[in-house]
Amino acid sequence: MKTLLKFLCITVFLSLLCSCSQTTATSASSAQVDVALVTDVGTIDDKSFNQGAWEGIKSYCDENNVTYAYYQPEEKTDTAFLASIKEAVDRGAKLVVCPGFLFEPTVYTAQNAYPDVSFILLDGVPHSDDYKEYGTGKNVYSIQFAEDQAGFLAGYAVVKDGYTSLGFMGGMAIPSVLRFGYGFVMGAEYAAKEMGKDGVTIRYHYTGDFSDTPENRTMAASWYQSGTEIIFGCGGAVGNSVMASAEEYGAKMIGVDVDQSAESETVVTSAMKMLRKSVYDGIKAYYDGTFRGGKDVTLDASVNGVGLPMSESRFTTFTEADYDAIYAKLKSGEIPRIMDTDYASAAELPLEAVKVRIFE
Repeated sequence: MKTLLKFLCITVFLSLLCSCSQTTATSASSAQVDVALVTDVGTIDDKSFNQGAWEGIKSYCDENNVTYAYYQPEEKTDTAFLASIKEAVDRGAKLVVCPGFLFEPTVYTAQNAYPDVSFILLDGVPHSDDYKEYGTGKNVYSIQFAEDQAGFLAGYAVVKDGYTSLGFMGGMAIPSVLRFGYGFVMGAEYAAKEMGKDGVTIRYHYTGDFSDTPENRTMAASWYQSGTEIIFGCGGAVGNSVMASAEEYGAKMIGVDVDQSAESETVVTSAMKMLRKSVYDGIKAYYDGTFRGGKDVTLDASVNGVGLPMSESRFTTFTEADYDAIYAKLKSGEIPRIMDTDYASAAELPLEAVKVRIFE
């Protein structure tokens, strides 16, 4: 009798445990899931694309009792990315979120391999490995952002806040980074002209990587030592190099993609893409039956797709009213967008009040 009772208790316990594993999943497991995130090798707390996408997934799915999980590829290759997508689909995922331009060729393949699965691609459009063929399938919602407007807001705000010696350290000179940089310079220019201020300078450099390296730290340190007051660290872990140097020299920096104010007291503000909201809205559209498959969209100021985290920013004189006023001009189109294809380099930007020094 005792043996039978023990068996029944174990059976009930295992049944309850299995039942629990079928509810909202928060990490890759053997449980069935409805919505999946495939990370770009990084973690879901990377303070960038993975985290922003994960927070959007978690927020919607927790609110609506939808199961979800993330899958972290073993390496940064299309093969590894596709393997993680397959794992998610095999576990039942009906919607897969892929954060970052590295997923462009992956999604190009996956959209045909899994026609019954929907994909949200952040910061890119699907294309072949050789860039010769482009095509967004009916099961893919491709989201890009107006990085130039986010950069513009950051450049404008810090000059209005009193900074005159600025720096821009971008990662690889890809279109999104180019737009961030051009926008940053033109925002500083707009503010300087508005204030009648001369003497605003910007050191400008692309590191050629998205890594936290000794070389990147050394360059940031040399800029700070030479009088640069604030640097826009724009390129994944390049920002970590800038942040470390800013902390060492008691200087300031600007974060990118997500609000990075919690990472360091040196972060004055962050040029943000509204990643969490865009993913949340994309998942909602999927479940509402209004998924924008086959569409490549750019989320800009007109739909509040970019911005600064004003409540967390550490400005001294730049106010919420100042922010609202300049944002309204971007939103209305009074201040036109600056595209990466408009100029061959930052040296060609039409400047009057700001001087840019290019570092190769």
